[in-house]
Amino acid sequence: MTEEVKQEEETLTFDVLDLRPPVRQAIDDMGWDTPTPVQVECYAKAISGRDLIVQSRTGTGKTAAFGIPIVDRLVTSEPGVQALILAPTRELALQSSREIGKLAAHSDMQTVAIYGGAPMEKQVRALDAGAQIVSGTPGRVLDHLRRGTLDSSKLKVLCLDEADEMLSMGFAEELNAIIDLLPKEGRQTLLFSATVDGPVERIGGRHMTDPERVELSGDAVGALGVDHLMYMVSGKARAQDLVKILEIEDPESAIVFCNTKRDTEQVAAALQNAGYAADWLNGDLAQNEREKVMKRTRASELRFLVATDVAARGIDISHLTHVINFALPDHLEQYIHRTGRTGRAGRTGTAISLVAPQELGTLYYLRLQYKIFPTERSMPSAGEERTRREMDRVAMLQGMAGSPTEIDLAVARRLLTLGNAEEVVAGLVRTMFGTSEDASIDETAAEKRRDKPPAKVADEEEEERPSRRKRKERKERKRPKAEAKPKSEPPARDHDDTIDDEDDDDGDSRHDLDGDEAKLYVSVGRKDGVRVGDLNRLFQDTGGLSRDEVGRIRLRDKHSFVSIPATKVEAVVEALQGIDFHDRELKVEPARAG
Repeated sequence: MTEEVKQEEETLTFDVLDLRPPVRQAIDDMGWDTPTPVQVECYAKAISGRDLIVQSRTGTGKTAAFGIPIVDRLVTSEPGVQALILAPTRELALQSSREIGKLAAHSDMQTVAIYGGAPMEKQVRALDAGAQIVSGTPGRVLDHLRRGTLDSSKLKVLCLDEADEMLSMGFAEELNAIIDLLPKEGRQTLLFSATVDGPVERIGGRHMTDPERVELSGDAVGALGVDHLMYMVSGKARAQDLVKILEIEDPESAIVFCNTKRDTEQVAAALQNAGYAADWLNGDLAQNEREKVMKRTRASELRFLVATDVAARGIDISHLTHVINFALPDHLEQYIHRTGRTGRAGRTGTAISLVAPQELGTLYYLRLQYKIFPTERSMPSAGEERTRREMDRVAMLQGMAGSPTEIDLAVARRLLTLGNAEEVVAGLVRTMFGTSEDASIDETAAEKRRDKPPAKVADEEEEERPSRRKRKERKERKRPKAEAKPKSEPPARDHDDTIDDEDDDDGDSRHDLDGDEAKLYVSVGRKDGVRVGDLNRLFQDTGGLSRDEVGRIRLRDKHSFVSIPATKVEAVVEALQGIDFHDRELKVEPARAG
């Protein structure tokens, strides 16, 4: 690339886009000077009416890449829904609605966000008022379409934002159902995704017409502009190790990603106990509380936001300097999405991962598939940790020096001439800092803490399931009975890509029922943060079953199976069908064999 071309790219302005004056005025009001590459590449293609599959990493301005052409040319001021944007989470749906609303500030257009957890009536009123642009989550959009409160007869543009994330979260069924209810003729489809894999390709092949590919990120999408670091940890005291790493790295601000909802709360508590401004965000938090946490985060009142992948989708924090993986994600694509939260809009960022020995396989595939090679750093030894703490105290005392008076200096000089000057100064230090941290500075105490299991952060599934030995013994006792029973066929309704073994440790409770039993399919699983105990309580508290009537529970990634008495199937399905459970509209039905 020549210097002239480089200079031209650096000085690119929105003049290169043939924007209508109201849209250009809105962009100027927002303070945007330079369009991002994805915005430049998509504008002309989008306004021409082409279907597009756009691969671009998180944080590159994708919302404006489809928002600008929608507001500028693709939608008119005529009342009625003309553009529908689907997003995986409520935060992302709200973000898109807000940003597109700003782009339409000087145009006669209205935007509305529709998502679960918010009152239906307010959304219905906004739709009835003639909103032209709708941004929503798949579950709530499908609900409005089926109720007839969202009229799609005038729809011109369908945009799938973060398509790979929607599919990985199990929204394929809802997406297909939504698209089947939309007009087939005269509809333009724009698909945006950080990664374009098999499921994304299938959605494009099924619902798009001769789509044009726009690729602005390759396989190593998460590496661009991000430094990748890793610390090997034992896994037994991961929260304590995280605190030590934060003291070493000293990030200005960070999202700490956890794989489970439980970990978010416990890690946030550990950081708060260590004196950090931290809070948690997951799907169990009420919407008004979520908004409060996000408001504090954007106002820089929180230094660390501890969140699950689902909760963090759509979060746009401009000042984020670090992303921290409390544990490597179950799916490598999530690592790409996580690291995309930092290093945004040309800034540099840092991704730090805590890697336990059992996660080395995931690390290997990260290197193999995405060519990302995190730099390994060592956890501090007891001596190094002691030295760092000592230097922290020295630095704090230096910062408190201020402007001493002559008498202060005279006293200090006299102190230094004393025979026990060192003990006197040490006593002053103790008076200043107290004795609460002495044990943590002592090497022996530090080693003991390192070997001690964590008091708060534990593996949630280990707490819920018996030990391997006890389970094997129980299995041996039940073997004759199990062999006498006919082998059940696998259910046809298996939405997961992988079938777990019958004796998988992960999320499996065993409780035989007396008499005939039936197996129910439940549309939530591990990826929704669901645990065996959650389903047990659901079927008892809401399903109306007794403790003895809830049989074997098999927890899978995207769904679960629960055995109950055959005579209770109809009543339980009626009680549970369609309720809101772990941010999903629950689907419960008999599992079908075949």
